[in-house]
Amino acid sequence: MNLKNKAMQGMVLASCMVVLGIIAESANTTVAAGGAAVEQREVTTETDYATGGTAGVVRSLNELEAQALEGLQLASIAQLQVAVVTASEDEIEAIADIPELTAEELEWQNLLMADIKEQMNVRAEASSEAEIVGRLRKGDVAEVIEKGEEWTHIRSGNVDGYVKNEYCVYGLEALAYAKANVDTRATITGNGVRVRSEASADGSIVAAVSKGAVLIAETQADTQEGWVAVKYTGKTRYVSADFVELKLATGSAITIAEEQEIARKKAEEEAKRKAAQVTEVTVVQKEAFDATTDEVLFLAALIQCEAGSECYEGKVAVGAVVMNRVRSSRYPNSITGVITSPGQFTPYGSGKVDSVMANGPKDSCIQAAQEAINGLDNTGGAVSFRTKRTGHAGLVIGNHVFF
Repeated sequence: MNLKNKAMQGMVLASCMVVLGIIAESANTTVAAGGAAVEQREVTTETDYATGGTAGVVRSLNELEAQALEGLQLASIAQLQVAVVTASEDEIEAIADIPELTAEELEWQNLLMADIKEQMNVRAEASSEAEIVGRLRKGDVAEVIEKGEEWTHIRSGNVDGYVKNEYCVYGLEALAYAKANVDTRATITGNGVRVRSEASADGSIVAAVSKGAVLIAETQADTQEGWVAVKYTGKTRYVSADFVELKLATGSAITIAEEQEIARKKAEEEAKRKAAQVTEVTVVQKEAFDATTDEVLFLAALIQCEAGSECYEGKVAVGAVVMNRVRSSRYPNSITGVITSPGQFTPYGSGKVDSVMANGPKDSCIQAAQEAINGLDNTGGAVSFRTKRTGHAGLVIGNHVFF
């Protein structure tokens, strides 16, 4: 019964809005209700000003509204009663059970995201032949200006154009897609906020972070009320929810000009990185060594284990160290002898070199090994190397220092 009361209240409110609209438009009409006609008199400036100026106008309008309401009251109530009585219980419950949207859900009502692997084109017009004006990348969100049958007009960042509907998700579906595919940023809102090992004030303190620091929230991790799980130094940690602001890390579309600028900067950074990897290298061509195919592959396997992720110069440098030892009287005079010497190369002692040999070394490592065997030395005669982070003095090539 309460459900019906709620439904009736909603219908009454809606009907009242309609009635007020009718009143505003029916100053010169005759309204019939319950068989009685209510005649509304026309309001003229002459009559109203004669009965009291502006006050007369207001008084006359009030009388007119009262007459109209009196005539409509019986009919309106009767119609409402019929609507409620004829509605089924399921229909009324459906109306009453409509969930209220959260602020976040309301914000996403007019937004879309592209359900793609990398990016999709945004065109100047709703046509596959139109000029491409930008890209909507995975994780970017756009405002829906107008949705058509096949194309949607969007605005995102500095991009204004059209995308195909078949590649998009909208509204609450877009919100669900964002939560499943986009990181959630946890921005710290206080100073010295403690990062704890457990979701409890009793958890040990791992670190203290400053206001404005941004961590990635682990939304799928189990936690306690009042705490937010975050990723910190590769592990799941916890911070008090009182000092964290959570927001989806969505992006905006980019124009073609912006895309080109991003590519240019990326190329510059890559060039600087490569330049920093190789410093003060003097390449020397020494006498070639007569090696068997197995020795070439054995050296290539060691290079892959020691410098497989390094730049090509770094791979050659590892091979050059081995060959410098082969040429030195302080070490064995063969590639196999140098590599298998006890305690010299960790990957050989751990069995990794043999594992790579079994599967076959990468082509780049084989090429680097052959160049080193042919006499190329870019280490300045070095016979040892360490990772750069050890701080050892020497020639830096990639992530290693050679000495």
